[in-house]
Amino acid sequence: MVSLNSDIKELLSLTDLVLLDIKHIDSQKCKDLVGFSNELELDFAKYLSDNGTDIWIRQVLIPGITDNEEDLLKLKDFIGSLKTVKKVELLPYHDMGKFKWKKLGLDYALDDVRDASLEDVKRAKKVLGIT
Repeated sequence: MVSLNSDIKELLSLTDLVLLDIKHIDSQKCKDLVGFSNELELDFAKYLSDNGTDIWIRQVLIPGITDNEEDLLKLKDFIGSLKTVKKVELLPYHDMGKFKWKKLGLDYALDDVRDASLEDVKRAKKVLGIT
């Protein structure tokens, strides 16, 4: 993600809704997962909220990685601090793209991670207080 410059701010002034993926609420765990901390994306969410832009928050629910109860509670608190969140979506992790990595001869970092189940999603939604 890039920092907010005047062109991006102008574009956002014309934007009604932003779908924002939060890869992980914990900065270090986010860096371990995707190679970057989450600071810019969380600052972006605050900017959107402070400027009245509606947000849909989305997070992939990855068993053993993004489904820790403590992290979900931190996510809940963060979402609660935003004024313009209209929807929160949990996207169950699946490994359907694994074959692409293998075909390219690349290691798939989540090779040993199971797909998220409906029970995983239900539990996380309960912790987040969403239906």
